Amino acid sequence: QGNMAFAGKYEFEGDENYDDFVTKIGLPSDKIEMGRNCKIVTEVAQNGNDFTWTQHFPGGRTTTNTFTIGKEADMETMGGKKFKATVKMEDGKIVAEFPNYRHTAEISGGKLVEISTSSGVVYKRTSKRIA
Repeated sequence: QGNMAFAGKYEFEGDENYDDFVTKIGLPSDKIEMGRNCKIVTEVAQNGNDFTWTQHFPGGRTTTNTFTIGKEADMETMGGKKFKATVKMEDGKIVAEFPNYRHTAEISGGKLVEISTSSGVVYKRTSKRIA
């Protein structure tokens, strides 16, 4: 595992409960359509506790969150809202409390597994390593 477990490039492979989750967090319907089965490529650069987490969406849009474990950082949500959060590391998982959901990310079986939970709805996204 080690500290460098997350670094790499991952491509969307599949998800569960997408519609329930994005409806629950109030994403507008055009964004919901855009994101469904979206071949998002997630690129993670890691230097110790410093992370740069970039999501590349088809069509050229990217979202980048830069954070240090245990320190408050400026973050952006799936829907493009900006907020401050302190990202933690718990049992090898990255944990971030977004305004209306809790997000965890871990490397499991060589895949990037991200789980977001909002009011009991659990959204799971799996991405396979491509680089």
